[in-house]
Amino acid sequence: MTTIAVATPADAPALKALLEAAYRGDTARQGWNHEADILDDERTSREELDALLADPAVTILTARDGDSLIGCVAVTRKDAALAYLGMFCVLPTLQSAGLGRRLLDAAEDLACAEGIAAMEMTVIDSRAALIAWYARRGYAFTGETRPFPVLRDPPVTFVVLEKPLGAA
Repeated sequence: MTTIAVATPADAPALKALLEAAYRGDTARQGWNHEADILDDERTSREELDALLADPAVTILTARDGDSLIGCVAVTRKDAALAYLGMFCVLPTLQSAGLGRRLLDAAEDLACAEGIAAMEMTVIDSRAALIAWYARRGYAFTGETRPFPVLRDPPVTFVVLEKPLGAA
């Protein structure tokens, strides 16, 4: 049975392994949703994860099947009305089975419970299938783009998507 719960600092090693497996390299290519053909560097450092887990503005939700970490999503409160959704992934071999939708719903429910009015995210602009998946779940282009934090050749650009959330 899959459970969703808030991550703790003890989850950092498993989170790091999951994020790298889901976003980068040949392991990621086992699923439909990856960046392995766009980016080849480390997705998230252990130090970044430790800092996120210690930040009171960030809640990382994990999905587990028994003791195995199989998915995660981070919700970062940007201000009283807006949260940022990030680090969203499901183990590649388990994608397309509904777990992503459950994690997204849990993240939105968490934000709503905290009085957040809207959720935003950034997605690499060339990831059309992923952007379409988010659009089917109510996320829309804001018209804003943001640069990738590291200069790349060819350049990588993020589009910003946002969804209004129901009343808390």
